[in-house]
Amino acid sequence: MKTAETYIMIQALEDGVTVIGLTRGASTKFHHTEKLDKGEILLAQFTEHTSAIKIRGKARVFTDLGVAESE
Repeated sequence: MKTAETYIMIQALEDGVTVIGLTRGASTKFHHTEKLDKGEILLAQFTEHTSAIKIRGKARVFTDLGVAESE
């Protein structure tokens, strides 16, 4: 699967969920941050610049691998 075709969906289960995009390369850096309130959904895509996504707060995450919940 190509990186540019990899999407995830994040559904906030509480107010104030933080979603942080992390860069690729020799040193990992934050490059984008979103705040979600309960019920909001964010669709995110892994790209040549985004290698990881960090989630703080209670959220449901939908990926090609299945569904997971953060606590």
